[in-house]
Amino acid sequence: MKKVQPVFVQVGPQGRIVIPAHLRRLLRIESGEELLVRVEDGRLIFEKRERILERVKSWFAQVPPEVSLADELIAERRREVRWE
Repeated sequence: MKKVQPVFVQVGPQGRIVIPAHLRRLLRIESGEELLVRVEDGRLIFEKRERILERVKSWFAQVPPEVSLADELIAERRREVRWE
């Protein structure tokens, strides 16, 4: 993605912020679309659902399809219980 110059936005009534049109176009943010907002290191991070899903899928991309992570977790928890 190309580098974009920072822009100032103003916080309006009721805490509303308008994302400038050129940034919405660049990020393909449509009117009415939901974004996840989180605080990270004192910053507000806005993310589209698709981007979050891509990131999560990449975390598990190396897991073979025949491996059940749920079964692995259950087995791990059972081993932990036996150790206690």
